[in-house]
Amino acid sequence: MSGADTPAGGAAAPAAGATNPWLIAVVVSLATFMEVLDTTIANVALRYISGGLAVSADEASWVVTTYLVSNATILVASSFIAERYGRRRFYLFCLATFTIASILCGLAWNLQSLLVFRMIQGFAGGGMVPTSQAILADSFPPAKRGQAFAMFGVAVVVAPVVGPTLGGYLSDNYSWHWCFLINGPVGVFAFILVYFLVERSQEMRRKREELRRLGVRFDLVGFLLVATFLGSLELVLDRGQTEDWFDSNFIIAMTALCVLAFALAIPWVLTKSNPIIDGRLLGTRQFGSCFIVMMATGAILIATTQFLPQVLQQDYGYTATWAGLALSPGGLVTMVMMFVAGRLTTVVQPKYMIATGALIIAGSMWWLTRLNPDLNFAFFVWSRFYIGLGLPLIFIAITSASYYGLRPDQTNQASAMINAARNIGGSIGVCIALNVLAHRQQWHQSRLVEHIMPSSPAYHETLQTMTRYFAQKGATMADAQSQATAWIGQQVQTQSSYLAYIDVFYVLTMIALSAIPLALILSNVDLGKGGGGMH
Repeated sequence: MSGADTPAGGAAAPAAGATNPWLIAVVVSLATFMEVLDTTIANVALRYISGGLAVSADEASWVVTTYLVSNATILVASSFIAERYGRRRFYLFCLATFTIASILCGLAWNLQSLLVFRMIQGFAGGGMVPTSQAILADSFPPAKRGQAFAMFGVAVVVAPVVGPTLGGYLSDNYSWHWCFLINGPVGVFAFILVYFLVERSQEMRRKREELRRLGVRFDLVGFLLVATFLGSLELVLDRGQTEDWFDSNFIIAMTALCVLAFALAIPWVLTKSNPIIDGRLLGTRQFGSCFIVMMATGAILIATTQFLPQVLQQDYGYTATWAGLALSPGGLVTMVMMFVAGRLTTVVQPKYMIATGALIIAGSMWWLTRLNPDLNFAFFVWSRFYIGLGLPLIFIAITSASYYGLRPDQTNQASAMINAARNIGGSIGVCIALNVLAHRQQWHQSRLVEHIMPSSPAYHETLQTMTRYFAQKGATMADAQSQATAWIGQQVQTQSSYLAYIDVFYVLTMIALSAIPLALILSNVDLGKGGGGMH
């Protein structure tokens, strides 16, 4: 169909031409999996990177920050670039650049070179994900988009879960360099498949010719404003806790830049005829609600993926590999549920799927508030199992619902903005969790210390019991008493850590519950037509 005779919410001409669209789904999902994997694979390898490059842990954390910032800034430009220069051409360029940058990250000789290559990797990866999603939207008719997005969702939702496991295993048993080098063969393989299987879309070709005829140019001012807003926002969220928030001149400057860019971007994107992003989409009930729910989903997905391995290593003594393995069964459940959710989109209204998924995830976060020192490996496996049941219901429904009622020429914009919502939400989720963890740990420690005083019978009894214990192990009475005092201090820190993590999971429970009313205000879709219209 041409853009003129394609109804709102319908599919454009398949990007795949005569190629089976399911092959397209497999190919683009493979490349997307590789890109999303890199958002979390480096997290567990930071201490190895710090030691290998002889830098501090704080300096090494920029490896994650630079990727997130560069990834966020390019997302808004990917829609126009794909339309102006060809979606397939742009996708192949991003895939090739991402693969080369990944190999260079693995071969980096110092922190500065690693950060440069990591930034290039983030720019290239940021263009891949929305373009993949747009290719799928145009390759499948509306009635089958839910099932196609299920395969795409496996890549987006499972990859962050696999990241810590794979990164921990490679770092523990080989070298942190392999966290990046592993992308080399996968990227080459994906590039070959995309080159031969994904054909040029006639609809996209006509769109490019129309843009050239009309003299539509890249909205450089809009891009700089939106990219500055997103980039500075990512920096503030990611570095705020490390830099002690507004006690840092750097955070103050980035916040001011973020606010200024946002204030200037709003009137620009709303009044310009061909803005870098269509801000009016966010004003619609359907897409605007989907955008916010995707932010909440990203917050929970990325925050739990980061903090569960962290608590397992910090308070339970797990290695990076075993901490990652605790998350892996949940990834398998997510894979299965993705295809179940894809089927459900043809018979169940998306808003009810989203509400159900949010309720399940809220329950899984509530389950984690039972944190205590006696928990075993199975407890954390089950926690990810429950999350794996709920996330696909949200992700598939929200991805499909966000396209309902849109014109074919809006699919690139919608894809870029929904992916930006997931990234921004992930950063906000981690930021909130970090602040809750830091402040509540201090608060709990202060409350626990109030009970440690010589006049406290419980403290006196514990001190005597542990002194006798260490004395029986061969220590002198003086050394045994010192060791007992140190042991009590360690217990206070450990208990305050458990209590702070419990508070983090309470907050994530509230975030999950907040998605339910947003889901219920979504419009009903005509399931008989695959969601082609709304009423």
